[in-house]
Amino acid sequence: MYEKCNLCPRACNIDRNTTLGVCQVSAKVKVARAALHFWEEPCISGNNGSGAVFFSGCSLHCVFCQNEEISHGKVGQEITIEELAGLYIDLQNQGANNINLVTGTHYIPQIVESVTIARKNGLNIPIIYNTSGYETVESLRLLEGIVNTYLPDFKYMDNSLALKYSHAKDYPDVAKKAIAEMVRQCGKLQFDNNGFIKSGVIVRQLLLPGHVKDAKNIVKYLYETFGDRIYISMMSQYTPMPHIASKYPELNRRVTKREYDSLINYAIDLGVENAFIQDRAVAKESFIPEFNNFLD
Repeated sequence: MYEKCNLCPRACNIDRNTTLGVCQVSAKVKVARAALHFWEEPCISGNNGSGAVFFSGCSLHCVFCQNEEISHGKVGQEITIEELAGLYIDLQNQGANNINLVTGTHYIPQIVESVTIARKNGLNIPIIYNTSGYETVESLRLLEGIVNTYLPDFKYMDNSLALKYSHAKDYPDVAKKAIAEMVRQCGKLQFDNNGFIKSGVIVRQLLLPGHVKDAKNIVKYLYETFGDRIYISMMSQYTPMPHIASKYPELNRRVTKREYDSLINYAIDLGVENAFIQDRAVAKESFIPEFNNFLD
């Protein structure tokens, strides 16, 4: 599948066995961090933490990315599929509520194989697929029966914003189809007796400064399309990174309380009940993981 790689919507057709794809990584699995993660939605992290595995590389490359050092493949260690499966077991042994696969689009075949191996070796906690939402339906279908919960972003409804900030004019259409496939696979969100997620779809919407209208359009689309089958996570945590100031000055600030309250109130007026909201205090660089460690 890597000789002419089309795993992501970029469809770069590059032989990742010999060179790097648009994702900036080869066909070998590269992991930047594997550790308990406490900053996800409460039904994911809880007190014990989510077993987050951050994969190096990304097919989207948003200009405001907070994880830029790993999204460009600069940080991480190459490991085997068997070692990847072992990370899942290690995280389960540390008490993780789930295995949280972060930005794994370009490694979907290895994810399928590693989860299969890990389950044979005793992995029994849910698998969460944490993604930008920029996925092909064909690749997502490889994950059916492997992933219990999808955690996609829905970044833009406006094609011009998608082009400007992620160089992907087709992002809105791609994300709509991807999320529909995720809902088809997982159905309505299900929780266990302790309130932790078992299966389903939580769609994240990161509010960007100055773009409340687009965020409202996304929430409206999600609610009118999927109703209470999904949860919508409306996020205020946008943190401007140092490289933003010169090229994208309009993004060089945090979201205001007024902007975020406007989005939340709009969702309430629509009738949205299945949702997560954030305290604006989370918009700090201290909430961005360090990627210089491999396994805590």
